[in-house]
Amino acid sequence: MVINLVRCGTIVNMQKPLSVAVVIPAFNEEATIASCLESCFNQKTPFSEIIVVDNLSTDKTVEIVTGLQKRHKNLKLVFQTDAQGILPTRNLGFNAVSADIIGRIDADTIIDENWVVSIQETFMDNHVAAASGPVEYHDMPLPKVGLAIDEKIRGTLHKLAKNHRFLFGTNMAIRKSAWKQIRDIELQDPDNTMHEDISLALALFQNDFEIIYAPTMLAGMSARRIENSPRDFYRYVMRFENTFRAYGLKSTSARIPIFIYLLIYFPVRTIRKFYDGENSKFTLAKLKDDISLMSDKIKRPRLRKDKVVIDESSEL
Repeated sequence: MVINLVRCGTIVNMQKPLSVAVVIPAFNEEATIASCLESCFNQKTPFSEIIVVDNLSTDKTVEIVTGLQKRHKNLKLVFQTDAQGILPTRNLGFNAVSADIIGRIDADTIIDENWVVSIQETFMDNHVAAASGPVEYHDMPLPKVGLAIDEKIRGTLHKLAKNHRFLFGTNMAIRKSAWKQIRDIELQDPDNTMHEDISLALALFQNDFEIIYAPTMLAGMSARRIENSPRDFYRYVMRFENTFRAYGLKSTSARIPIFIYLLIYFPVRTIRKFYDGENSKFTLAKLKDDISLMSDKIKRPRLRKDKVVIDESSEL
């Protein structure tokens, strides 16, 4: 909305600040949801709505959010119980928003205190339908160095993207009017094999909506995904390929993130084995825990074998 003011005989155009909401899908996020929400409460310009969408959590996620609702009137909790999965959970949250702009983060995201302001400034350009920003890995060593690398990579990928665009679900926003137009066009993912943020980006781009990279939209996230087993991490990364194929995208540059993720997996996973993200220090505690677990796994089959031998001898 544009408001015309007469100041000293001159007509001045002033655009009314856009209202911004944030949607946070959550499944068993008791370890991170409180910190995530605190960063949402601490914005210099407040959110009009903070919507947590719980997707069948069995831990204390709902209890934590409910407790925070007593002190924060703009915090809402909704439940997606029809299916397990990020796409229907995200969609329910997006559809519940009444603000002009829908922010989207993960339950382990820590957003900068100027995140709302940055989104408002970014979307003052009416041609912008959606935007993503850089991320800092707050539970890894040298987070500022990681941020600088992330900014360089995302900025370069955006420049290289000629027949596609990227959105990053950890740190993104979409205009509500664009969401309403695209929500019935975006491909569904009943088998849960695609990246929902990439799917949304491709659906927008292929229908002539503009997506930009906004370097001032700063957010922090956990690197916990890197702790997945090699097989699980590979399956996660190959969701890119599944999404590209579903949308008929053959671009080589679009597949650069696949190469980057697979390239950094083992080095970063090794570093994480020796780093305590909560206390920001290197430690051998995680390695000792892993060795202990491996030792237990080795002993269990032997114990079962010994038990079988004893049982058989007793029958004799």
